[in-house]
Amino acid sequence: MSEWWWVLLALLVWPGLVGGTLLGWLFFWVHRKLMAVAQGRKGPPFYQPFFDFVKLLGKRVLVPSGINRALFCALPLVSVAAVVCALALIPAPGNRMPSFRGDLILLLYLLEVPALCGILAGYVSRSLYGEVGAARETILLLGYNLPLLAAVIALGVHVRSFRLESLAAAPLSPVHAAAALAFVLAVPARLKRNPFSIPNAEQEIVSGSLTDYSGVLLALFELAHSLELVALVGFFTILFVPPAAGPVAAVGLYLCGSMVLVVLIAAVAAATARLRVDQAFRFYWRWGALAGLAALGLAAVG
Repeated sequence: MSEWWWVLLALLVWPGLVGGTLLGWLFFWVHRKLMAVAQGRKGPPFYQPFFDFVKLLGKRVLVPSGINRALFCALPLVSVAAVVCALALIPAPGNRMPSFRGDLILLLYLLEVPALCGILAGYVSRSLYGEVGAARETILLLGYNLPLLAAVIALGVHVRSFRLESLAAAPLSPVHAAAALAFVLAVPARLKRNPFSIPNAEQEIVSGSLTDYSGVLLALFELAHSLELVALVGFFTILFVPPAAGPVAAVGLYLCGSMVLVVLIAAVAAATARLRVDQAFRFYWRWGALAGLAALGLAAVG
């Protein structure tokens, strides 16, 4: 098969749209189920994320008057497309997508697109709730990106490469330990989970920047969010979990490593209350920055 066929398979099947969607629904069900158990509830059945998505597809799309309709409708499509492309770049087991120099930088850019689309969605809708949610997301983005980028840059400096394939094959070291801590600190905020669920605090601002979205457009944003979860935990796994010998063992280890991070995120969300935006920002510029600087320092001396 030519390289273009492998690119299409990576985008559309695995680890892209189809595989990412199924894994995203599974991970979100696990998260919701664990949250329910921690709160003494039964929780949803495993097929609930699929039913929620289908239900949204059948709802009417309502577009506020007096706004840029094209931009309002394009944002969820751009968000989904960006995360699908990011998933295709991740060297997951079975992904034959050709690696290239600087694909790590491209992956980081693509992972920023959903957050930027969510921020723009809040402002383009001209909703008070949407604008407050977008402002909170913007402030939080300036905080959690510090440890995340520091962790990835530290690994790139340590391995002397910004190719994902090289980072995935690198042996574990003290740099990986510090970078993993910085990465894990950033993930709950990227996914808007407690204690960093500030941009979409339902009790305060309804649904944040997506308050005015409905129907298919909201379904696409929800799909992008589930794909983003798969991309982040998959990115973490290929960076910090050593590869296994054999294709079956490699897939099993990849899924187990991703699931462990999902369970950790759910446990933290269940055990914590929502922070204020200023508290979250100080947390990341203090403890997140400390973990990121530790990783960079170890990479520089190593």
